[in-house]
Amino acid sequence: MVNIYVGNLAYSTTEAQLRDIFAEHGEVARASIVTDRDTGRSKGFGFVEMPEKDAANKAIEACNGLELGGRSLRVNEARPREERPARSQGGYNNRY
Repeated sequence: MVNIYVGNLAYSTTEAQLRDIFAEHGEVARASIVTDRDTGRSKGFGFVEMPEKDAANKAIEACNGLELGGRSLRVNEARPREERPARSQGGYNNRY
């Protein structure tokens, strides 16, 4: 399974549109757009999972720079998320 990062998405892009674009190059197992948990609004990027490495590589090459919704897509193989240190919540109770 190849996880593909798709950035610079127009906020109006739907998961169905994302799936359709990549499905032209091979089987798509999943397409998702990352949204803000508070507002539900798109954050302008998403991920596509494709089971076949060759199809995924063709899709990355074909879709990187593709214009969608007036924006040029940035597409590459997703890298694992880096661990970030826990953030302090601040406030009175964290002083002691």
